[in-house]
Amino acid sequence: QDNQSYSSKGTLRGLHLQKGASAQAKLVRVIKGEVLDVAVDLRPGSPTYGQHYGARLSEENQHQLFVPRGFAHGFVVLADDTIFAYKCDNFWDKAAEGGLHYADPGLNIDWILPANELITSEKDGILPYLADVKEPFF
Repeated sequence: QDNQSYSSKGTLRGLHLQKGASAQAKLVRVIKGEVLDVAVDLRPGSPTYGQHYGARLSEENQHQLFVPRGFAHGFVVLADDTIFAYKCDNFWDKAAEGGLHYADPGLNIDWILPANELITSEKDGILPYLADVKEPFF
């Protein structure tokens, strides 16, 4: 499945995932603009469980990031008129949606931009903190 989004500077999407059999691996890149892309390891038993990795992706550096199944994913847009593209190895399933709150203090993600400049959805704002998740996502 191929997806593409168009966003303004400050837009933060995530941290999203698909649970269980609907889990997705993603290959993400920026066509125009720049983002900070973040992946959080949520694989039970992983030595890096609960840790995150972030990378700047831009039209200039042409970098891509592979996000394996078992990770939550999100990004913040660092330039206006950013076009973000991502390929998924499994179809999106509304019933399997899940995620973590982008401002989870246990994850301590530096989104680069000040909190008052972030544009977030109501849906992302009510996602749980990792410490409050009772059952594994995967």
